[in-house]
Amino acid sequence: MFTLIGADGKPCESEVPGTLGGNRRGRVYGRLDCPSALRAIRQGGYVRHRVFFADEPTAVAAGYRPCGTCMRAEYAAWKAQVAR
Repeated sequence: MFTLIGADGKPCESEVPGTLGGNRRGRVYGRLDCPSALRAIRQGGYVRHRVFFADEPTAVAAGYRPCGTCMRAEYAAWKAQVAR
């Protein structure tokens, strides 16, 4: 079983692993192979705030924003939406 964050922002159990990772403190989500996240994990401290999502709509519904490093197009769209 895997623990994912649901659209309500609460942990839920899943038989399928998440497709996106995120950081609870920064409220950011991105790809599992994100260079920025992997660097933060190597440096320590980040792991205890790591969360996982089934998909992008769930991450957005839970109140997270796209990563500016690994999801540039999604981040630009989010940034334009916020600037309105």
